[in-house]
Amino acid sequence: MASQASINCIITGAGGFIGQALASTLLTDPKVSKLTLTDVFEPPIPEAKTESKVETSSSPADLTSLETCQSLFTPKLNLIYLLHGIMSGAAEANFELGLKVNLDSTRQILDLLRNTNPGVKVIYPSTTAVYGPPATPTTRISELNTPVPGSSYGAQKHICETLLDDYSRRGFLDGRICRLPTVTVRPGKPTGAASSFASGIFREPLNGEKAILPVSKDLELWICSPRTVVRNLILARDIPKEKFPGTRIVNLPGITVTIKEMLNALEVVGGDKILNLVEEKRDEEIEKIVLNWPTRLDTSRAKQLGYVEDGSIENTLKAYIDDYVHKTGETN
Repeated sequence: MASQASINCIITGAGGFIGQALASTLLTDPKVSKLTLTDVFEPPIPEAKTESKVETSSSPADLTSLETCQSLFTPKLNLIYLLHGIMSGAAEANFELGLKVNLDSTRQILDLLRNTNPGVKVIYPSTTAVYGPPATPTTRISELNTPVPGSSYGAQKHICETLLDDYSRRGFLDGRICRLPTVTVRPGKPTGAASSFASGIFREPLNGEKAILPVSKDLELWICSPRTVVRNLILARDIPKEKFPGTRIVNLPGITVTIKEMLNALEVVGGDKILNLVEEKRDEEIEKIVLNWPTRLDTSRAKQLGYVEDGSIENTLKAYIDDYVHKTGETN
């Protein structure tokens, strides 16, 4: 691990919600000296929670361009967060774009890094969508289960996991592969993710707007709060590589909830008026994708490594209101 105030970090996909939340936290991290943010647009530099001494820059970048990647991923970097990507629903709708961004650009970056910056630490947030549907609704999935992706997005992420895992085994890079639960509640606009509704059914009603529920209320999801995900992405940086025998892949902690339980939490926090803004309108394509995701995961490996567990859906919703609704007066 880099010594105090010596981490030179880059975050790709930094304009997204997780990228912004991660950057905001790193801005007050005493171990970080320099932070570069990049996305297809110029990502905003978030406000630090306290005074920041981190040298920060932001720029738009096309990561499918080798020339652009060569200018960004220099030997001076010692921490890489690869958060860019085309999300699940969008990758399914546009196969070529998903392949180009999710797979081709990631391999290009990994190959560039292993040649110009060997051994650099690369944190790669992946997804439980790599697994495909569980054998039974109660099957608990561990890192030892063979991934059988049920979507192009899951397949593309699994390929990149395998590459980074092998590059780490060979000593080319120092990878940390974090399979994230569905993150909710995300602020801002709906995304191209098939799971976008999992945030929308909270976010839009709390903003006084209608939200569409495209799946059955009985459907289960494996979810995690934004605060916990960001905390675990930073913990991934600090775990010694010697503690990752065999594979760098880890299922991050989450909780299993039904859509009905999520709506119950919304009613508790917001009342009937807020709950009534959620309209049921089934979308078979979205439901088909989401049903391919496991909902019960074995996170014993994550706990052994020191990753933190998540709280209840009610606490997650209250934290979202404190962090975004009360702070801005709106969620968009």
